[in-house]
Amino acid sequence: MARIKRLERIVALTKELNDHPFQLFPFSYFCEKFTVAKSTLSEDVQTVRNGLSTYDLGIIETVAGASGGVRFIPYHSPEADNEFLWTLAKKLNDPSRLLPGGMIYMNDLLFDPQISFRLGEIIMQRTLELQPDYIMTVEAKGISLALATARAFNIPMVMARKEARITEGPAVSISYVSGSSKKIQTMSLPRKALPPKSKVLVVDDFMRAGGTARGMQELAEEVGAEVVGTYLFIASREPEKKIINEYASLMTLQGVDAETKAISIVPEML
Repeated sequence: MARIKRLERIVALTKELNDHPFQLFPFSYFCEKFTVAKSTLSEDVQTVRNGLSTYDLGIIETVAGASGGVRFIPYHSPEADNEFLWTLAKKLNDPSRLLPGGMIYMNDLLFDPQISFRLGEIIMQRTLELQPDYIMTVEAKGISLALATARAFNIPMVMARKEARITEGPAVSISYVSGSSKKIQTMSLPRKALPPKSKVLVVDDFMRAGGTARGMQELAEEVGAEVVGTYLFIASREPEKKIINEYASLMTLQGVDAETKAISIVPEML
């Protein structure tokens, strides 16, 4: 392979780090890949670090020692995240999004990769200290957000289903009470999906009373995993008393006026 120019090398280095958030690459990996000395690579890493930091696009972290290396951590300043969430809230508050029954249409936003990836990075930043091993959600609308969060952490996502699938092998099923409708529903998770003692962060798109979130918590605990947190895209302010106590959300639905079609969704800012 021909020796490439420094600018080309820096572009390739940035791309590979960005594609594998939190993965620690030994310096030797890039030295061999680009056929450069460690001192040269260190200069390249510093250039990438400075560029990403200047434009608030992420953090490059180096770890010293024999087992050390370099890794990329998705990051945006709290101010930038707050501005992003406010812009999104304005779109969600559009009266045309109100559906019959007081529901709010938001699939176009959650299924937009650019939006969901940024939301996943915000959730990751706000839950980093929990150090989850897996992200867990339930089919279907929360999948894009959960997968984006899993990518930001660079960990697997597991999905609970409303019905067990024979193609996924033996499963654990539970019955739970929906907090809003008070109906008894079922939820299943393949036994192979979550190893015992793994730490799980539950992520979902919307929560009213917390029945579904509580069901996921119980399902994870049933297979021997530990739920370290629950994070929602939007949590409704009402009812004030939820089935679960510990949770956080990116936004809060303060209320909906069906007559005027007024929607009030506000971000939870840092």
